[in-house]
Amino acid sequence: MLAPVFATRARGKLLLTGEYFVLDGAQALALPVQYGQTLRVFPFEEKGKLTWISRKPDGNPWFEAVFSLPDLDVLQHSEEKTAETLSGILRALKAQKPDFLSGDPGFYVETNNDFPREWGLGTSSTLIAALARWAEADPYRVLFDTFGGSGYDIACAYADGPILYRLDGAVPQVQSVVFEPAFAPHLGFVYLGNKQNSREGIARYRALGESVSQHIAAVSLLTRQMLQATDLRAFMEVMRTHEQLVAQTLLLPRAMDLYFPDFPGEVKSLGAWGGDFVLVAGEAPFESMKPYFYQKGFDTCITWQAMLQDRLF
Repeated sequence: MLAPVFATRARGKLLLTGEYFVLDGAQALALPVQYGQTLRVFPFEEKGKLTWISRKPDGNPWFEAVFSLPDLDVLQHSEEKTAETLSGILRALKAQKPDFLSGDPGFYVETNNDFPREWGLGTSSTLIAALARWAEADPYRVLFDTFGGSGYDIACAYADGPILYRLDGAVPQVQSVVFEPAFAPHLGFVYLGNKQNSREGIARYRALGESVSQHIAAVSLLTRQMLQATDLRAFMEVMRTHEQLVAQTLLLPRAMDLYFPDFPGEVKSLGAWGGDFVLVAGEAPFESMKPYFYQKGFDTCITWQAMLQDRLF
């Protein structure tokens, strides 16, 4: 195959604070992670067609499709819903950039996730960010026109490190910050094994109406307190307070109460509550805490450093 005419890699994300409330202007602390998605675009001999293949970390395909150009109708697919979603993203890009995917050439596009999609680290956001870079379009507009959400995941896709993120009306405000806790060896991430649908979580939050507005300032304050925590105990106190506030607002049980009631530390949900990663903190180093989670049946335990350590693009 010829060399790609375009290639990029977008990072996945984790939202440490501000889940749900970031939709209404709360300031959130977000982390780009080392896992991501690579997009490669090749010229293709079949003119008027876009051939697409998405691969899992092991290199095997999990989705394939063929689209007509320039109208982006689905001609072939291995899964209809995914094909229609992808067609919608491509059309949103084309609405911004009419010349995108126009003309005679055909294209072969290949994407590679280097993390399991069920982890919830941003399969959709990394794809949108990568495609928008190819199309030279605004990725936030694409997200808002398709999936919805706050856009913090888009901000993480090409961020160099931790960020503070908030929406000023509908305008994303992104601030790079230094966040290198000295107690990082005591922090880790545990996957609960039940990928959550972010849109469903957002819909549940939206159903609460204006009652959530009273908590925006409190959530923003907790974000700043987490960022400024100088010791593990202060950090864990912010975790606990934030988790209690969200639990009380959404009328949902804390992950710690559901899964780890005897854990000697703190557990905080991240992103859509209920099944993605949780942040874990304890007096003991995280490596020594892993057997506890293994015994509970949670086999995916990743240290802070392993989750965030950068890799070359």
